[in-house]
Formats: sequence, structure tokens, C-alpha cells
Amino acid sequence: MAVIAHVMKPRRKIRRTLEPFLYLSPTIALLLILMVLPVGMVIQYSFLDNVIMNEFPKFVGLENYFTVIKDPTFQIAVKNTIYFTAGSVAAHLILGLCFAILLNSQALGKYTRSIFRLIYILPWIFTVAIIAILWRMILDPVGVLNYWLIKLGFIESGVEWLASPKTALITVTVINIWAGYPFYMMSLLAGIQGISKDLFEAATVDGASWRQSFFNITLPQLKPIIISMSVLDIIWTSQQFAMVWMTTGGGPITSTQMVGIYTYQQSFGRYEFSLASTSAVLLLIVSIILSTIYGRIQSRQD
Repeated sequence: MAVIAHVMKPRRKIRRTLEPFLYLSPTIALLLILMVLPVGMVIQYSFLDNVIMNEFPKFVGLENYFTVIKDPTFQIAVKNTIYFTAGSVAAHLILGLCFAILLNSQALGKYTRSIFRLIYILPWIFTVAIIAILWRMILDPVGVLNYWLIKLGFIESGVEWLASPKTALITVTVINIWAGYPFYMMSLLAGIQGISKDLFEAATVDGASWRQSFFNITLPQLKPIIISMSVLDIIWTSQQFAMVWMTTGGGPITSTQMVGIYTYQQSFGRYEFSLASTSAVLLLIVSIILSTIYGRIQSRQD
């Protein structure tokens, strides 16, 4: 019996060690099939000549990367993506913080705050398709916006906001700002409500003004939330595809060309799957760097 118990003891340890992995095995299998394997294939394609269209692709090393980086269209896409991302993230933060402070103000009644919260969070509820259709109708040359601008005397004729190279990039950035600020607003509102009221009461007793309380109490307390959300928003916005594609399609010409749209057009428009894979890998590298920064920020906060 002692021998049997001696043999069974290591088996129980092995079973206990493997048991959690058995429970996780379906999820691990899905991740391997749906994420790890496709990412690995895309990375592999980026080092070959035109795969899929070529039955026997050859290894070309970093040639695809040099081709993509030197492509003027890709350079425009990178510039547009940086402009689009920087403008969106900055405006998200400013608008979100302003609305969060407004919704936390005691000057508004309980029911008034509830109504405003419902109104302000609506853009976050809408799907990308609804947002794109809604704004295309509003910004149409004979749409609501142009109608009121003409009626108020600001313009003489309808402006093609999404069809003009001068206004298209700014317009899609504004649309993205409108669609994304509620994420900041709700997160910052929760952060403001989590700040101890004793700090504000002590500041009031010491004669601090509203501005001094904001810059010395509110902002320092919200700093971890602001940094985390900003990095996360940069990751999301830099990969934006659906909203821009459904409003302008990357045009007119290349005025709203983004890295994601460039990748899509290379693959399904020109069938240059190797170049599309290369562009996707470059975007993946940037996302990994940003995700690493976000992970370190989160670990420091914990």
C-alpha cells in the first residue's frame, strides 16, 4: 500500500498541474487558430514576393519593407494617421474632461445631470455604420449642416465636406472625435467621483480657488486614468478603418488615406498581398510598442 501511495502522489501532482490547462484548452486552441496562426502567416508573407497570386513565392527578405516605406502613398497614409490620431486623442481628452466636470457639478440638478449623461453618451452607443450614415447625411451638400450655414449667412453654397481634399481629413477627424469622447467622459467622471471630498473641503478652508483645486487636486488624482486612456485611445485610433472607409473610402484622392485603408487597398484592390502583409506588420509593431507601454503603466499603477 505504501508503494501504491508513493506512486499515486506524483500522478496527483501532475493532474493538479495540468487541470487548469485542460479547462483553458478550448480558449487556447481558439487563440492559436484565430490569432497566433494568422499573425504568423502574415509575418511570413511579408518576407516573400507576391503570395497567393504567385504559386511558388520566393523569399525576398526586407525588400517588401523598403518598397512600402518608400511608397509615397504609404507616407501620406502615415502622416494622415498621425494627424488623425493626435487630433482625436487630444480632443477626446479635452472634451471628455470638460463634460465630466460639468456632469459632476452640483450646479445641475439630479434629473438634469441624468438627462445630460444620456445625451452625451449617445455617440458611444451608436455602431460605426450608423455613425457613418448619420454624418454623411448631415454633411451632404444639401444636408442639414449646409442648410443652416447658408441660412445664417456663413456660406453662400453647399460645401462638400467629405468630398473636398481641403476639408475631408479634418471632417473625418471631427466625426471620430464626436464618436469617441464619451469613453473619456465616463471614465473621467468615475475618477472625479472617486476623489475624496475631504481634499476639496480642505482646499476651500485654505482659501484655494476653483482653478487651484483643479490643477492641484483634480488633475493629479486623474493623471493615472488620463495616461492609461490616452495610450489605449492611441492604439484604437491608429488602427481606425471602418469609420473612415464608410465615410470617404480613403479619398478624395489620398486626402484621408490611413495605414489601415492602405493595407486594405493593397490586398483587395491591387492584390499585392505581400505588400499588404508588410504594411500590417509595420502597424502591428507600432501596436505592440504602444501595448507594452500601456502594460507597464498599468503595472506601475497596480
